[in-house]
This record gives sequence, structure tokens and C-alpha cells, in this order.
Amino acid sequence: MRTPHPIETHPAATPPYTNPYDELGALDDGPLDEFLHEERAEHDEHEEPHEAGEEWAPPNHRRRGTRRRRNRFAGLPLALKAVIGIVVLAAFLTLADRWALLYAEHAAADKLKDQLDLSAAPEVEIGGFPFLTQLADSRVDTVKVTVPDVAADRVSLAKVSATATGIRIEGGPTSLRGATIPQLQGEVLLSFEDLNRELGASQVTFTGHGGDEIRARGTLPVAGQNLRLRADARIQRDGDRGISTEIDGMRLDIGDLATYRPGSRPSEGLHLTPKSAERLAKETKKAKALLSVPAIVQRLGVPDAAVQEALRDDTKLAELTGSADFAREAMNLNLIDVAVDNPALLKRLGFDPALLDGLTQLTRPVLVDRLSLGFRLPKPKDGDVRLQDVRVQKDGIRVRVTGEGLSVGG
Repeated sequence: MRTPHPIETHPAATPPYTNPYDELGALDDGPLDEFLHEERAEHDEHEEPHEAGEEWAPPNHRRRGTRRRRNRFAGLPLALKAVIGIVVLAAFLTLADRWALLYAEHAAADKLKDQLDLSAAPEVEIGGFPFLTQLADSRVDTVKVTVPDVAADRVSLAKVSATATGIRIEGGPTSLRGATIPQLQGEVLLSFEDLNRELGASQVTFTGHGGDEIRARGTLPVAGQNLRLRADARIQRDGDRGISTEIDGMRLDIGDLATYRPGSRPSEGLHLTPKSAERLAKETKKAKALLSVPAIVQRLGVPDAAVQEALRDDTKLAELTGSADFAREAMNLNLIDVAVDNPALLKRLGFDPALLDGLTQLTRPVLVDRLSLGFRLPKPKDGDVRLQDVRVQKDGIRVRVTGEGLSVGG
């Protein structure tokens, strides 16, 4: 058995062996050491020194950022800091001025409500800026007051607005005692919407008809019947503090049977309508009933012989009642007068006796009072308030108001 010979190896040519730690040590004075030295120096500049033995903690970057921001503000120019301070001060002064203004407006509104006995406090708007300087001088440039729903006799004024100028005040915003008003300009509105509600009871409506004229149209209940109402009114100033209503053309239509106009003139009273007078020629019974009353025949101006002939002959009756003269005279009859002596006759003509009684009570003064739009302003204790021009517009009646030497509170 042959024994294997060991294989001979020839070492390859390799570079001489060097220790890597020695190489790193050789770099001690090289660029790396310089770089690390610079990093440590920069880090030490930002680190706060700590006592020996104190545990190391990472730096608080948020705190450094805050200090940086403070440093930025501290570095602002002095002029810019002054501007910012002035702006902040002006904002506080403006806020204080507006607060004092609102308080004074509220106090003035309460004072007016109590003194004028109003159901609600008015709206008070004080003009001029700043308010505190005016208050220090005990005067206010302008004050605008708006009072809604002011009771005035039988109607309510929808709005009373006035602007006062050059007001001298007594007291401060927290102790307002009163004011003196040298000049005042205002306006009073009497709205048709309120008039319709208060006077018409939703059955009569008032509308402007240009100039100073107002029309009233609707229905009026009388003795259980709704009669059509028509009336025309003229609005005019009554003295220095009131307006009055001159009502004309009042009439109540009882269907197409008759028309009632309150008053004592010949054209007023209760009269047949043209259609009702024409129907007499066709309604024989009603015509004969009318001609059977001597007092009525006398008022109609029909000769006795013609009446007697008409009562005997229907043809003659138709000729008489169908003539234009008879219809005109029949319309001129005041049926209220006829009803006094012959109540049964009007019932045969189609009139309700209760309605006739109601109409006799609905006199002209009563109707005028129900449709009157007049009012008067109260006389102030000090100074003077006067109504100027009166205008009828689409929404209502507007009256201009002037005043001088007025005082509030005190």
C-alpha cells in the first residue's frame, strides 16, 4: 500500500501585513481629527455648562427657539415698536368710546320711555365721533330718535322719527340726567295699514288718491246687513300740532235697492237707486202701494186725477211709472221721511224695518267720527313742536315736524 505524499504548496506573493488600528492612529493629527474637533467646539458653544456629576440631558431646542423669537421682537426698531403701541392704545380707546356710546344711548332711551309714557323704549342713535370728547364738552352733535307705535287719539302713529342737533347734555354716560335740544327736525307716519286695522276693523280700507285726498272703501255692518261703504276724505293741518279730516261723499249702498247718504240736505238721506225706480214700472203692486199714500203723491208732484186713473187701469199705471219724470221724482224721495209716517209701506217696497232703524242712528257725525283720521301731538312742557306740511303717499300720511327749545329729563 502506497502512502500518499503530502502535497507541496507554494505561498503566493502577498503584501506585508499591516495593523488597521495603527492606520487609524496615524490619522490622529489628520483631517478627521480637525473635523471632529470643530464639531465638538460648535456643540459646546450651544450647550449650557453643567456641574460635575450632573446627569447629561439632551438640549431643549424648543426653549432655544422661544429665546430666538424674543430676540427677534427685541430687535425691532424703536419707531416700529412705538407704532404698534399707538395702534393697540387706539384700539382700546375706540372700544371704550363705543362702550360709553352704547351705554348713553340705552340710558337716553329709558329716559324718553319714562318721560313720554311709551309702551316700548325708542331707538336712540347718537352721532359724531369720538363720543367721549363730546361728553367731556357736555354736548352732542346729533341724536336720532325713532319711536314706533305712538298712541294719538283714536289712531296709532306707525312711526315718529326726529333728528336733534347741537344738544347740550347734563351728566355723564352713567348718570345721564337730561338734555336741552335747540333744534329738531322730524317726521310722523300714519300708515294706511294701521288705519285699516284700527278704524276699519278689516272691513274698510284706506288708500291715498294723490294730493291730500284719501278714499275709504269697504263694508259696514248695520242691523245684521253688510252695506257697501264709500267715502272721500281730505287731510289738512289743524293748527300747529294736529291734523284733521274733512269727509265728504259718504254713502252706504243697500244692494241695488237704495243708497243712504247721512245728512239733512235734499240730496242726502235714503233714496231709491235708478234700477229700483225703473222696476216700479214692472212691479204693479209696489207702484200702487206707493201711489196710495197721498203725502207721497204730493211729493212726487203727480196730479190727483192721473193717480186715480193709474190706480184703476194698469195700462195707465205702467205709462205713469215708466215715464222718466216719475222715475226721477221717485229717486228724489227721502224714504227716511216716508218711513216715519208709513213704516209698512217701506216694508212692502222690500226694506227691513230694523235696517231703517239702524240707518236713522247712523248720522253724519257718527260716520265722520268712525272714519276720522285726525290726531294731535301733545304740547311739550318746555319749547315748541309744530307740524308742517301734510303729504298723502302710497303707504300712508306723512307729516313733517319741527321743534325748538325742547328739554328732556332734568
